[in-house]
Amino acid sequence: MRNKTVHIIGSRGYPSFYGGFETLVRHLAPFLSDRGWDVTVFGRTPTDPAEITTGDPRVRAKHTMGLETKSLSTLTYGFTSTVASARERPDAALVLNVANGYWLPLLAARGVPTLVNVDGMEWKREKWNKLAKAVFLGGAKLTARWADALVYDSRALGDQWAKMFLREGTFIPYGASGVPQMQPPLDLPSSGYILYVARFVPENTVVEFLQAAENLSNDYQVVIVGSSGYGGEIEELARSLSERKERVTWLGHLSNDDLLFALWKNAGVYYHGHSVGGTNPALVQAMALGSPTVARDTAYNREVLAETGIYADPTADDIESKIRSLMQKPDLRREKSRSAEDRARAEYTWNRICADYESALIEIIGT
Repeated sequence: MRNKTVHIIGSRGYPSFYGGFETLVRHLAPFLSDRGWDVTVFGRTPTDPAEITTGDPRVRAKHTMGLETKSLSTLTYGFTSTVASARERPDAALVLNVANGYWLPLLAARGVPTLVNVDGMEWKREKWNKLAKAVFLGGAKLTARWADALVYDSRALGDQWAKMFLREGTFIPYGASGVPQMQPPLDLPSSGYILYVARFVPENTVVEFLQAAENLSNDYQVVIVGSSGYGGEIEELARSLSERKERVTWLGHLSNDDLLFALWKNAGVYYHGHSVGGTNPALVQAMALGSPTVARDTAYNREVLAETGIYADPTADDIESKIRSLMQKPDLRREKSRSAEDRARAEYTWNRICADYESALIEIIGT
C-alpha cells in the first residue's frame, strides 16, 4: 500500500524561519512524515544558511520561480507552485493564504482536493494599497468557492468568514514549544527588559511601540526584534531610536530560534501589537515560554491570552502606561507568566495542532 501524498503550497518553503506559516510547516511536515505521508513543500530558493543545513531529509523541498516584490511575490510563487503541484496530482494539497485562491481551479481541474488555511483578513491590512486589498478580497471569494475545506486559526476569524462568505471551517490554531529555563542572552538582565517581536507593518502597532519605547528606555532596556523585509520608513525609525538611545537594541529579523526563545523566556514584559489576523504564532510561543504579556486589545488577542494578558489601546501613551505598570509589579508578572504557560500547555501544543491538520487532510481525501 503506497503512502498518501500531500503538497504544501503558499509558505516560503521548508525549512524556513520567516513567519507563522513557515513555523507551522516546520512542525507539520515532519509530523506527517512520521505518520507515513510523502510530503512535498513548495517554496522559494533558500538564502539563509539555516534553511539550507537544517530540516528533515524525508520532507521534499521543491523550489519554484516567482517575482521577489512586496506586491507580487505571494501571487507569483503561488502560481508556479500550484502549476507544479497540479502536474504531480498529490492525494491532497494544503494551501496557505487566500491569495492562492486564484489558482485553486487548477488543482480542482486535476482532481486534487484542497485544504486552505485562510490566514488573516489580508484585505484589511494597512500595508496594502487599494489594488492589493482588492486582490486579496477576490482571492478570499474564490477560496470560499473552490476550496474543499477551510482552516481558521481563530474562532473569531471563523465567525467573520461565516458572515462574509457563508463558509464553515475547522478551527486549528498555531502551536508552541515550551523549553527549560534559559539564561538571558546578550548580557540582558533577567526579567529586566521589555521585548517587542513583529514584522514591521503598520497593523502591528510598531510606530506606537517605538514612540512608547522612547520614554520606557529611560528606565528599562528595550529589545526590538523584526524588520519589514524591504527597508522603509519604520525600519529607519527603529534604527534611529537604537542609535539615539543607549538602552534600545534593535536586532532586525531573527532566524535563530534559540536566541528568540531565550529573549521571550527572560523578558520582563513582552508587548504584542498585532491587530489583524487570527491566532498569532508569536503570541502563542511567548505564552508557552512564560512571557508576561501586554497585548493590543483585539478580539483575536483576547481569544488567545484570555485572563493571562494585560490589554492596551493602540496609543503610545497607553502602551507605555500598561508596560510600565506591569514592569513595576514583579508578583503580578510571575502570576501572568505561570498562567500563560499553563494555558499554552492546555490549548496550544504542536502535537495536537498537527494531528488536527492530518485529520482534516484525511477527511478531504475521503479515506
